[in-house]
Amino acid sequence: MTGSVRTRAALAAGAAGAALAGLAGADTLTTRPVGAPWRRTNYAGRPVTLLGGPVLAVTATGSAVLGAPAGQRVAAAVVGAVAGAVGGYDDLAGARPEQARDKGLAGHLAALRAGRVSAGAVKVAGIGAAAAVAAVLTRRGTGAAAVVDAVLTTGLVAGTANLVNLLDLRPGRAAKAAVLLSAATVGGPAGGLVAGPLGAGLAVLPADLGERVMLGDCGANAVGALLGLRLAALPGRGSRAGLLGAVTALTLASEKVSFTRVIESTPGLRELDRLGRRRA
Repeated sequence: MTGSVRTRAALAAGAAGAALAGLAGADTLTTRPVGAPWRRTNYAGRPVTLLGGPVLAVTATGSAVLGAPAGQRVAAAVVGAVAGAVGGYDDLAGARPEQARDKGLAGHLAALRAGRVSAGAVKVAGIGAAAAVAAVLTRRGTGAAAVVDAVLTTGLVAGTANLVNLLDLRPGRAAKAAVLLSAATVGGPAGGLVAGPLGAGLAVLPADLGERVMLGDCGANAVGALLGLRLAALPGRGSRAGLLGAVTALTLASEKVSFTRVIESTPGLRELDRLGRRRA
């Protein structure tokens, strides 16, 4: 085992341990008054807590900063912390009755036309700003190529954060996606950035599948933003552009098509989605 592999394995193990400790703390808070705003009823009518989200956001972000290459550490801290914070705000403020219809891009735009700023719009703006800052912090070269790279980085960070959150509609779905993408990209010079999020995601996954916690916007947006930053570090501009195109297409499709319906009707995806889940 090389030094790099050992280091990334240690990061993953450390993040997993920290996440498990965080989940234990969240479990003690769930039944107390401080945990009340985070309580929800999931798709199957079972009580869950969104406190798994802050646990994942903190452990994934902290471990990503530790594992990232020197030139990406500040960017990792910015995108993970901001995405987690504004996601948490949306988890809490977005649950208010007056914001019940402010869902999806169409809902946020309708709220703005009505003179209201939805919690989701605040989240979108915050993640977009953090993604732009990350693009500046990790800029490559100068001139037109640097501008293109900045656009790709901004789009991948913000788009992946949103896409992972769109998957958080069934137990374990977003966490599985995050774990699989982390595992697929943990190699290479920038792979240390996702070693910690990989461990944290694996640690949170059983509680998510067991319907004890949900990632919510806080957890899903934070880990998604970190994964987007990792994708933005890929060397080929063409591959990054292709990935951004795929993320954009899926995001636009989500406004018209139910991901759950597509997954349930697709062999392979259906079985992967149900793997480890409780029966409804």
